[in-house]
Amino acid sequence: MRRRQFNQLSLSLAGLGLAACSDSTVLNYRPQPKNSKFRVWWIQSFYPAETEALSQIVAEWERNNNTKVEITFYNDGSINRDADNALNNGNPPDILFSNTAEFALYPKLAWQNNLVDVTDVVEPVKDLFSPIALKAVSYKNGVTNKRSYHAVPIAQLAAGLHYWRDLLSDMGLSDTSIPRDWDGFWQFWETAQDRARSKGKKDIYGIGLPMSPDPTNTDTIFMFEQFLEAYGVDLLDDNGQLQIDDPKNRQGIIAALTKYAGFYKNGYVPPKATQWTDADNNQVFLSKNSFMTANPGLSIPASQQFDSVVYNKKLVTTEWPLAPSGKPLNYLVAVKQAVIFASSSNQAMAKSLLSHIIQPNNLLTYLKGAGGRYFPTMPKLLEDPYYKDSQDPHILTATKQFQNTTSFYTAQNPAYAGVGADKIWGKAIKSVAQGNATPEQAADTAIAQIKDIFAKWK
Repeated sequence: MRRRQFNQLSLSLAGLGLAACSDSTVLNYRPQPKNSKFRVWWIQSFYPAETEALSQIVAEWERNNNTKVEITFYNDGSINRDADNALNNGNPPDILFSNTAEFALYPKLAWQNNLVDVTDVVEPVKDLFSPIALKAVSYKNGVTNKRSYHAVPIAQLAAGLHYWRDLLSDMGLSDTSIPRDWDGFWQFWETAQDRARSKGKKDIYGIGLPMSPDPTNTDTIFMFEQFLEAYGVDLLDDNGQLQIDDPKNRQGIIAALTKYAGFYKNGYVPPKATQWTDADNNQVFLSKNSFMTANPGLSIPASQQFDSVVYNKKLVTTEWPLAPSGKPLNYLVAVKQAVIFASSSNQAMAKSLLSHIIQPNNLLTYLKGAGGRYFPTMPKLLEDPYYKDSQDPHILTATKQFQNTTSFYTAQNPAYAGVGADKIWGKAIKSVAQGNATPEQAADTAIAQIKDIFAKWK
């Protein structure tokens, strides 16, 4: 069985307009005497509008409940580590919203019974969420041996492709001639670099894909698993059981490693890509040292909104090419989630605040403030003119990604979180890229490591 795929824009939500979920569905909370502050750790906003939108939503809840919320904003590189450390020290926040925790941290915490079951938060608005969002937050608890909602879906991201139209023009290339077939698409960027070299430009690379197993680089996981999807790899069945021994999957892994790491081996990726953190491909691309890059969400174009010429003319967001099979590619979607720690003494407050944040109008306000950094997990919100009829070329292109989507494996089995935590794919890519292993050797090592993770998962 292939990973389940969803068409989110075509879901029928008749009778479930934005008014379907009013504040009357927010969980009731009456302030109780408490011994600790109500603490929320939230991922750092990229833009003032995002912070302002969240602050207004929280302030409204504070007024309605006569309760104060202490919000601390963390950057991507530290929030998961600090939250895990705080839990181990017996002092975690009440609510955590992370940009990357769904890859490794949340499945582990749910399995260890460290997260609150938030079914009563999700259930009142369940019909407004996409199936892929609900699947992503349905984690299995290893103590109860039951699967339920242990997180609240706030937003979603797919991997976008960005390129410089003006750099291509300098090389005598037009972006109207970029091939749509898989091999032709990647060859186009190699040709761009070859032309740059012929003009004496040695600091511009064709392809800006991360090759690093660095613990702060989840982009490598995101991009390589998108390659695995392209090559038809399906590591888990619908019941979450490992099927990595299927010869078809091994061949797909080898093909993906050959292609992905081959860009580096052949000199079309910056030499330091094997050491990159999440921010480095952004910086290299924005410094115009690569013709193209891949990145979750729209943080790259959003950083250029101050210059309308760059934003609207020079910098382009485009769709991925067709899969090697010639079929349209299914986009992997990372669902960004908020959780409540089981050790929180303010669980009722935390549930009430989250149920307030995910009211459709509130959620839309917050996501618009994020400026394309995040996209809605509610299909009805994707039909808002801000997305569906956007005059913004980047947002309009990115919105199309959510027509055909598929989920990460952590949504099917918490054991797969160990693959991300141990940086299995990043290590495999780096070993092939640097010539320390053949794709076959790296694939077999990764397969053995994944089987071991699943066997030892407790």
